[in-house]
Amino acid sequence: MTNILYLVHRLPYPPNKGDKLRSYHLLKHLLERHRVFLGTFIDDPEDEPHIELLRGMCADLHVARIDPRLARLRSLNGLVAGEPLTLAYYRDGGLRAWVDRCCRTNAIDAAVVFSSAMAQYVEDKPLLPTLIDFVDVDSAKWTQYAAQHRWPLSWLYRREGETLLAYERRMAARATRGLFVTEAEVALFTRLAPECSRQVEAVGNGVDADYFSVDPGRPSPYRAGELPVVFTGAMDYWPNIDAVTWFAREMLPELRARQPHARFVIVGRSPTDEVSALAGEHVVVTGTVADVRPWLQHAKVVVAPLRVARGIQNKILEAMAMAKPVVASIECASAIDALEGRELLTAASPTDFIDRVDHLLNAEEPGRGIGHAARQRILAHYSWGANLAALDRHLPLSNGISQ
Repeated sequence: MTNILYLVHRLPYPPNKGDKLRSYHLLKHLLERHRVFLGTFIDDPEDEPHIELLRGMCADLHVARIDPRLARLRSLNGLVAGEPLTLAYYRDGGLRAWVDRCCRTNAIDAAVVFSSAMAQYVEDKPLLPTLIDFVDVDSAKWTQYAAQHRWPLSWLYRREGETLLAYERRMAARATRGLFVTEAEVALFTRLAPECSRQVEAVGNGVDADYFSVDPGRPSPYRAGELPVVFTGAMDYWPNIDAVTWFAREMLPELRARQPHARFVIVGRSPTDEVSALAGEHVVVTGTVADVRPWLQHAKVVVAPLRVARGIQNKILEAMAMAKPVVASIECASAIDALEGRELLTAASPTDFIDRVDHLLNAEEPGRGIGHAARQRILAHYSWGANLAALDRHLPLSNGISQ
């Protein structure tokens, strides 16, 4: 077995949100044939009980605590240093010392870095083979944010997009390989960084289709007679916040005029005050739920009205795995390998969303057919094991030997 240094910006367990799903399954894949030395951050006290589970899985583990409020203030040092604020946010002396000691004493054969922010910990190790899983073109996300906000945030986000792109380009050029979650993200990055075109490739996400499957004995969390239109996701993430507020304000009133029993159900942890304020007679905000599957299984329609979306939305894959009809914005749907109209419905405007959701609520059969086809698509094309196997050819198989 080889020794792999794995650096992740957020504790990769439990796999209860998009980035943690990918980082957790990547960890599982690495553990199948390597000894893993995991360095990571924890930013949520609810994740603390899971540290010992990860410690038992890994050859060594270092967890750096991070207070998001203090880290945001500290990140402003990046303005003085002329660097991305993201790097300062995830900078920790204890983690750096652990990485250096780990490489010095454990004969690390290669590093796998999850998210560009963690690449700073191996910048001074040019001889260490390194895979960087950028996941998405994170810099483009900040540039998109800039267009959605007023000054001074628009200026700050635009600056972050520019400085982070420069860093992404520099690290991709020196990495053994750079990974992105879709071919579209690869195309975007190579357009922004043409010098890196031979350094990057797509490694797709997956979904646990056994876990996300229909159970006839699973009770419904909804009231009798209501028509639940469901959104799932972490509700302290700005694109999700924007999505649900947009749907609730611009689409739900007309949808309810057509479908009086429709209710919009927002399922996800850490709702902000803006999201909580949407709750009322026609909107449910659940907060953290023990298990998202009942909420998906008994939904009539799942919606993903994200206007800012990077990479693959796991929320869509999970709903499709549970045989639910999904109506997604074009920004989301373009990353999913599915047949539009047969396995996944798309919407380009509020009117499109209203029409498609209304159609699915009017009759059971169209939604049932789309849901069945969606699950078959997941079973055929979205296995974690098959997708992550692409990494193996870039990693040492045994000390000093590559596949």
